[in-house]
Amino acid sequence: MTVTKSVVRAVGDPEGELEQALIEEFLRTRGLDVRTLHALPRDQEKRVLIEASVYAADRLAEVESRARFVHELHHQE
Repeated sequence: MTVTKSVVRAVGDPEGELEQALIEEFLRTRGLDVRTLHALPRDQEKRVLIEASVYAADRLAEVESRARFVHELHHQE
């Protein structure tokens, strides 16, 4: 499985840039970037990408939840 920045970023998805930033953040915490990720053995690269995707999905859900909460606070009658 190979990944490039163009694949990591979902084109046309408003959350795509944030998702990409979160994946890159995850990789940096592991001492990696997209380039060094490709240097890993294929099975390890896949495992790291899965972990990065789960991390990004969790963080996006958190952001969405907080935004919804703030929206509800400001629109209560």
